[in-house]
Amino acid sequence: MATLGMVGLGRMGGNMAERLRRGGHTVIGYDRAPGARQVDSLEELVAALPAPKVVWVMVPAGEPTYQTIDALKVLLGPGDVVVDGGNSRYTDDQRHAIDLAEKAIGFVDAGVSGGVWGLTEGYALMVGGETDDVEKVQPFFDVLKPAGDAGFVHAGKVGAGHFAKMVHNGIEYGLMQAYAEGWELMMATDLITDVPAVVKSWQQGTVIRSWLLDLMVRALDEDNNLEQLRGFAQDSGEGRWTVQAAVDHAVPLPAITAALFARFSSRQDDSPAMKVVAALRNQFGGHAVTAAAGSVEKGADAPGADVSSPVGDGHDPSRGDVRGEPGTAPGESTPG
Repeated sequence: MATLGMVGLGRMGGNMAERLRRGGHTVIGYDRAPGARQVDSLEELVAALPAPKVVWVMVPAGEPTYQTIDALKVLLGPGDVVVDGGNSRYTDDQRHAIDLAEKAIGFVDAGVSGGVWGLTEGYALMVGGETDDVEKVQPFFDVLKPAGDAGFVHAGKVGAGHFAKMVHNGIEYGLMQAYAEGWELMMATDLITDVPAVVKSWQQGTVIRSWLLDLMVRALDEDNNLEQLRGFAQDSGEGRWTVQAAVDHAVPLPAITAALFARFSSRQDDSPAMKVVAALRNQFGGHAVTAAAGSVEKGADAPGADVSSPVGDGHDPSRGDVRGEPGTAPGESTPG
């Protein structure tokens, strides 16, 4: 068995370290917060590792990861390997690899999926990097992955692991949104009297059964109508990166993009865009609008609801949206 250094012992890193220990490996952990860590500094962690040293970084993406890898570059040497197992953007991986290569230090990016269930069920691993570097980390990958032939892939060169994980998370956005919309539609009709039972029935024999569906059933078992939750969903950033990558490569992702935008709309208690839509519907068709608190609601029959064309603007609804004086053709000027 082998020894690994783990930087970051939070919910994911701590459970991964525990799974590795249960699999027979030695893990020397460091975290900024005292408690579960075995050493009190990165210097102590690196000094305790045998060569070639493998250090797995599990800290938040962005500046915390950059700071950690910059510090490890000073402490590690030729032949050692840094693994970034956080949710970093694939373009950051390429910069880390170039930077570490100045000292002949290898770099491997590992997209990790499994969440809080990974400790017992295993972690799906999508890995990018040079073959020699991946082989140095392989004993740890073999213990972290789920049992069976699947759950691990060397996806390609540096950046491929996090790119694959990014796409994985984008697909996750779309799947979750589809389940959510189906649930909402069933809740909106009086034809179905037990929506949770319908969702539960889908767990066997249907083409839409999945682990996400199992988790949805679990959530509904705990809160039958999800009344304890607010309809607010954050995004981790990887959904945005997926959509941006689609733009960069001219690949249409309508379902994933719509799922990302749906999360944005969940953060608005009173959507400014929908205010404009409501106001315009009221103006052109006299459709009722919902009043803001403290104001007078304007219904379809309320004064001003059926708005006529403003005097003097020359707008003729029968001619579409062409503006000008009555009787003038499109593009003609009117007398000054």
